[in-house]
Amino acid sequence: MSLFVSLIDLAGAIALLLWGTHMVQTGVQRAFGSKLRSILGSALRTRFRAFLAGVGVTAVLQSSTATGLMTAGFAAGGLVALVPALAVMLGANVGTTLIVQVLSFDVVLISPALILIGMVMFRNDSRTQAHDLGRVFIGLGLVLLALHQLLSLMTVYENSLILSMLLSAVSASWFLDVCLAALLTWAAHSSVAIVLLIMSLATKGVVPADAAFALVLGANLGTAINPLVEGAGGDDPAAKRLPFGNLIGRILGVAATVNFLGPISHFMTSIEPTSARAVADFHTLFNLVVAVVSLPLLGPYASLLRRWLPERVDPADPARPLYLDPAARETPIVALGAASREALRLADVLEEMLQGVNAGLAKGDRRLLVETRRREDVLDKLNIAIKAYLTSLDPEELNATDHRRLNEILTFTMNIEQAGDVVDRNFLPHASKRLKRGLVFSEEEQKDLTAMIGRLSANLKTAASLFVTEDPRTARLLVDEKVAFRDAESKATASHFNRLRDSDLQAAQASSIHLDLLRDIKLINSHIIAAAAYPVLERTGALLPSRVT
Repeated sequence: MSLFVSLIDLAGAIALLLWGTHMVQTGVQRAFGSKLRSILGSALRTRFRAFLAGVGVTAVLQSSTATGLMTAGFAAGGLVALVPALAVMLGANVGTTLIVQVLSFDVVLISPALILIGMVMFRNDSRTQAHDLGRVFIGLGLVLLALHQLLSLMTVYENSLILSMLLSAVSASWFLDVCLAALLTWAAHSSVAIVLLIMSLATKGVVPADAAFALVLGANLGTAINPLVEGAGGDDPAAKRLPFGNLIGRILGVAATVNFLGPISHFMTSIEPTSARAVADFHTLFNLVVAVVSLPLLGPYASLLRRWLPERVDPADPARPLYLDPAARETPIVALGAASREALRLADVLEEMLQGVNAGLAKGDRRLLVETRRREDVLDKLNIAIKAYLTSLDPEELNATDHRRLNEILTFTMNIEQAGDVVDRNFLPHASKRLKRGLVFSEEEQKDLTAMIGRLSANLKTAASLFVTEDPRTARLLVDEKVAFRDAESKATASHFNRLRDSDLQAAQASSIHLDLLRDIKLINSHIIAAAAYPVLERTGALLPSRVT
């Protein structure tokens, strides 16, 4: 096999591993969405549980690199705190030692089954959770295939004369052994494949025991490089805290161990004369010792990482709070005013989203829909910032009026954020489906959508004004708007049934999506009304528990 072909095969296997990892990560994010933060927060509440989660996830994904890349992505997105994320990485490193044992069996056999199950689930409606979980199963299958391919590529070179000469040359220097294995692991994106290769080489006597252990240390070091190089976060130094912290921890562990390789080698070979088993046991023992030593120190270590890599403040970042002054928390009335101003920014972002979907539908431009989806993240981050700010206020310093206003702010932000979720999870998938299928709305349907989105934007502006003025007359007018949206839905339903009777499949499919979009608009309007009108009417006694006024 020529060098060029070998490099292409290696690059292709690495690309498949990265793509499988990407599919698993995006599938999990899309399947659980806004629930992901609370799910992870519950599962990773303590560092020990996070450590066990890292072991389990790595055992499932068959790759600590995959776990590292996903955890780095979650940490960069703020879904996981730094301390539990570091604990996950320690668990991932231990999880790789389990994989070495598991890969003695042909686990790649389940890869086609995972891809088949994932494909069946993925063909479901894109709005369903099964569709997103299908993406996860497909990604898992691709990860297993990629790791099997990497292992096969490494096995080809076991008997390579050039490799034997190279290993013989570097075996005299543990430092060179560590660097060589780290480089190979970084290139292969799999410490498992490299450790299995080292076990095979040790069994055949190509490398002595102490050199094999040094190579294992290098493999453990190399697997920490990829999340740092390829992890999410862009130019924000804070996003690099987790992969950088994991790499530093690996370096310290390797540096502390390499000086004692002589005694360690003598001890390991005395209790386990089989070279392959000695390498596997050393691999497990090293990661367990590093985890036991590191877990109690993660708190101060995370604080040190935060000082080394402070969060970059981007003045142009739309998700950055502008009015939540920490000093104002000493004066509740001022703090509530600041939170109210920040809450109005959510209405502005939601209006931008409505304008984006309206333009995307009118022009048939999928790029506009993608840009609109990104704004939903801004809503999430602003909503979280406002909640954290308000819950930090001392309840003893708030009177009854302050408590009422605090609850109104939380109600407003929660409903506006949920309206954004409807745009992201319902409206945009329906709009994208229409573009993917090449369906065309009738002139009347397009006019209806444009008119209702325009009406929705007007109601959003009214809600923002009502949030400030708290005028009962405006609140009642806003609630009365629900009638127009119900009428539009009824009209669209009747039109859809007529299209079905006409036996025009294309027109029926287009009218079905048109009806779905109108229902989404109606739901968004309900959240807008609940955000501002209901609290005012409830305070004045004009709102019944059944919401009938």
